Amino acid sequence: MAKIDLPQSTDTAVDDFHGKGSQFLSIERLKEFQQLKYGMFIHYGMSTFDGKELSAQEPIETYNPTALDVDQWIKVAKDAGMQYAVLTTKHVAGHALWCSKYGEYSVKNSKDTTDVVAEFVKACRKYNIKPCFYYCAWDNTNLFGMDVTPDWPSYAKGYTHTNDEYRKFMWNQIEELLTSYGEIEMLWVDIPFVLPQDKKIELYKFVKKVSPNIIFAYNHSCQNGTELNSVDVWPTDMMTMERTIPNHAAGHAKKSYYNWKTIRGEQYYIPGEYNDTIGKEWFYEEDDEPRSDHDLLGMVLGSTSRGVNCLLNVPPSREGIIPQKWIDPLMRLKANLKKVDFFKEYDLDVD
Repeated sequence: MAKIDLPQSTDTAVDDFHGKGSQFLSIERLKEFQQLKYGMFIHYGMSTFDGKELSAQEPIETYNPTALDVDQWIKVAKDAGMQYAVLTTKHVAGHALWCSKYGEYSVKNSKDTTDVVAEFVKACRKYNIKPCFYYCAWDNTNLFGMDVTPDWPSYAKGYTHTNDEYRKFMWNQIEELLTSYGEIEMLWVDIPFVLPQDKKIELYKFVKKVSPNIIFAYNHSCQNGTELNSVDVWPTDMMTMERTIPNHAAGHAKKSYYNWKTIRGEQYYIPGEYNDTIGKEWFYEEDDEPRSDHDLLGMVLGSTSRGVNCLLNVPPSREGIIPQKWIDPLMRLKANLKKVDFFKEYDLDVD
């Protein structure tokens, strides 16, 4: 496999450009997303049950929730003051949380055949939460002749690991997701470096053809938003910052993330989103404990005050519910956010 060169774009100061930009979506549409401010990331799937973040070819029977209640997940998000939710429809394991007609490794053949994606969207509509989908480009089960690559450190950025047959499967599943459940706020595609750059461009155009108004995001992983990698995560409507809050910028008391990016000589308005975990892990683990109230408050305020949304991961248990050990700190966090007028400042819909 040949390594890909990774030219970097430059960051443009927030006041340097006042035009409409070259991005696909209007600035008004992107600002609608920015106004959401606070959301719930929901990692749930095969990795919940086998305890491996990078699952590979687990027996389909391993996925076995005993008290699945997707409505409860979104009610917790609503009660916490969140405005949107992102569900891992398919993670590294390759197990689809909906009854996909493409492939056999989905809930349609699991012990519990509940279409989790359908229940997720239904609950989001019920509680006025914007539904968003996560889809992982890396797949360790639907291989189509490819090698299994479960070891993250040996599979560094800059290499591709997909073939035409798998990409056809991936495109089909994404189209299925975007046409089966009504309007979706955002599609969050993880580990995009396994796709060649021309295929990332092709996927972006394909998604926009299927759902023109959707926010499309290739995960940029762990970085602070200063530079956008114009190969691994391009094109994208939004810049993700995994476990990394933007740096404080001198002279910008309330905004440190610059929305305007210069990509190959063109100006693009690209909002940002910080994502992190309520505990330490992305998927549920019995011994994982919540961060301190002080840290959780700092995560939300530190990111939103610097101009990006905060997406907080709250993983459901193996039973299929969000446990009390997450609910209690979320409610304390909401109370602490109310004390500093967070919801009033951003005019968010909160009881």
